[in-house]
Amino acid sequence: MLGNQPIIVLREGTKREKGKNAQSNNIAAAIAIADTIKSTLGPKGMDKMLVDTTGDVIITNDGATILKEIEIEHPSAKMIVEVAKSQDAECGDGTTTAVILTGELLKQAQDLLDQHIHPTVINSGFKIASKKAIDTLDSISIPLSLTDVKLLEHIAKTSMASKSARSAKEHLAKIAVSAILTIHEKEKENIKVDLDNIQIQKKQGAGIEKTEMIKGTILDKKRSHPDMVTHVKDAKIALIDAAFEIKKTEVDARIQIQDPTQLQAFLDEEEKMILHLVQKVADSGADVVFCKKSIGDLAEHFLLKKGIFSIASISESDMKKLAKATGGKIVANIDDLSKKDLGFAGNVEERSIGDEKMIFVTDCKNPKAVSLLIRGSTEHVTDDIERAVHDALSVVKLAVEDQKITAGGGASAAEIALVLRNYSLTVGGREQMAIESFANALEIIPKTLAENAGLDPINMILELRSEHKKGNKYAGINVDKGVVDDMVKLHVVEPIRVSRQQIFSASEAARMILRIDDVISSKGSASSMPSGYGSDVGDFDE
Repeated sequence: MLGNQPIIVLREGTKREKGKNAQSNNIAAAIAIADTIKSTLGPKGMDKMLVDTTGDVIITNDGATILKEIEIEHPSAKMIVEVAKSQDAECGDGTTTAVILTGELLKQAQDLLDQHIHPTVINSGFKIASKKAIDTLDSISIPLSLTDVKLLEHIAKTSMASKSARSAKEHLAKIAVSAILTIHEKEKENIKVDLDNIQIQKKQGAGIEKTEMIKGTILDKKRSHPDMVTHVKDAKIALIDAAFEIKKTEVDARIQIQDPTQLQAFLDEEEKMILHLVQKVADSGADVVFCKKSIGDLAEHFLLKKGIFSIASISESDMKKLAKATGGKIVANIDDLSKKDLGFAGNVEERSIGDEKMIFVTDCKNPKAVSLLIRGSTEHVTDDIERAVHDALSVVKLAVEDQKITAGGGASAAEIALVLRNYSLTVGGREQMAIESFANALEIIPKTLAENAGLDPINMILELRSEHKKGNKYAGINVDKGVVDDMVKLHVVEPIRVSRQQIFSASEAARMILRIDDVISSKGSASSMPSGYGSDVGDFDE
């Protein structure tokens, strides 16, 4: 107001929410998102059925998948989805825990706001607590040896314990560990694992136990010509990034033939050029050709006559995996092909998988790329198995790279909560309350595990605190027996990076939302305020 005259700054129709109302609405939206997926946490968690506008159905309890599929309009709720995305991108697992922890941090922050503690003070306390929590996590971590294959398998099984794949987790864990140990590479003092070197193919129609790892590559392709052999043993493989056809000129050109003999001469010359290309492949000693580009009918005929097995139109990513698996070199000019460019595979064969044909390149000598063939009785089962295997591969990769693990089952969260409560006494002031609230928020993990298993969460938390005060830092919730137990002895373990990222991303997101005290919604925005705020939150209530 200036001289009793209103000054209009915002466009007409713009909605504005500020102060405590804005903070409360943002926090409520975040909590609603966390509550949506809370029931999926842990081995006893429930599944969600997601149906899109076209009627396609996804059945899963994977937090990242659920949040990716549901349509969210509330801006703060979208920030919580970003937590799941960053957790999935960084670790490939632990998304549900990260989101639940973010929601609980904000719920604890709301209690502090109600006690008139300024958001800046809460932010400062959360930042201190987050750093102390990550330091504590490092101090209670357990070193891991790459030779301890059994422990790596337990890490994979822990990640799959809450998935529908748990019935076959022993089999799938062995496959995941074998795949990671096959492709890992040492770079100076560090170990690196590139999951892009693991190709995943899925085919429905068989049981989960038929899932297998191939020390090589699987191509969803067929032979170039149906009369070619279906199996080549001790294959010498040429990888060609060029077409077995006459190249078209870069400029428009027209050939005028006025005599039938000229036409025959033209065809003979074309045949001669194609034969030359095929002969170059034969001279190199190759008996299998994988071609990124097309193979013409004439070239197929000559390859067939030479007894060379060929597959055309292979994607660039598959060509790179073939090169890493077979040790071959991708050649761009067929005239440059030589024996030293060839790769090797013990077997190259065309197999029938269900109603389809697939090419298997197996028994490679020292493959740096492998393939997994995921099988399941139905499409929904196969998709869920794929998500479970992806999580298992991701956690084993992190364990191999970091060579540090922590106890699961809420054990690490409970130990960090105990340390933070003791540490808060040394900080003092109102920040002490924020640190204590951070500790309380961490206990949502064992509490939710207990709730989803049908246990009394209050009794379990009290018992858990008691065990940790006695020094049992690996005590967690045994959801099968309904007691507090040593998680390391039960082999419920996970890579340290998963827990570290959960704490870091949850803390960052909570602090960012707490700093917002003014929300301005432009005219025509999907989430209009103030009434829109409330309706958006309600959309996520279970």
